[in-house]
Amino acid sequence: MEKNVCPWCEGHPLLYEYHNREWGIPVHDDKKHFEFLSMEVMQCGLSWLLALKKRKAFNEAFFDFDYLRVAAFNEDDIQAALKTRNMLRSERKIRAVVNNARVFIKIREEYGSFDNWIWSFTDNKTYVYKSHQYDCPATNDISDKISDCLKARGMRYLGSITIYAYLQSAGLINDHWNGCDLYRYINENYPICIMDD
Repeated sequence: MEKNVCPWCEGHPLLYEYHNREWGIPVHDDKKHFEFLSMEVMQCGLSWLLALKKRKAFNEAFFDFDYLRVAAFNEDDIQAALKTRNMLRSERKIRAVVNNARVFIKIREEYGSFDNWIWSFTDNKTYVYKSHQYDCPATNDISDKISDCLKARGMRYLGSITIYAYLQSAGLINDHWNGCDLYRYINENYPICIMDD
């Protein structure tokens, strides 16, 4: 059966699969949160399609986004990650992911899980902005706040635009087109909060 999908995902099979299996489905697993944050770091300044094409290399370089292993990286591990086949050759971004893993663990220790911390910003609900159907922003108040908090804790490459994209992917914001099957699925199966603006 043909799915009704967001128009942005129709241009490439990887985008289509990512949209249908992951994008916007609320995440409550710390490993997946770390993966999505790290994918955003690696994608920063590039296309999301390129990040998806390199996802296998990211998984290999970062041991399937095992934040405990990544946090323990030494210089040899960083150079090995950089030399991973098909890897994005950005030592600064790889170092940012390693640094962010260490901060991620500190947040987990403080709040019991990263999931507890991140979902506290939306009171454990997915935000649905009706206005986003016509004019979807690149940032908003919540992405500004979370970005500021993460930067204050020492995370890197996670400005408000990057965090907004993460919030969309991890399901804290439902920015699926309202004609998309997943827009309705998320709204009908997860706790949501309709936002005025």
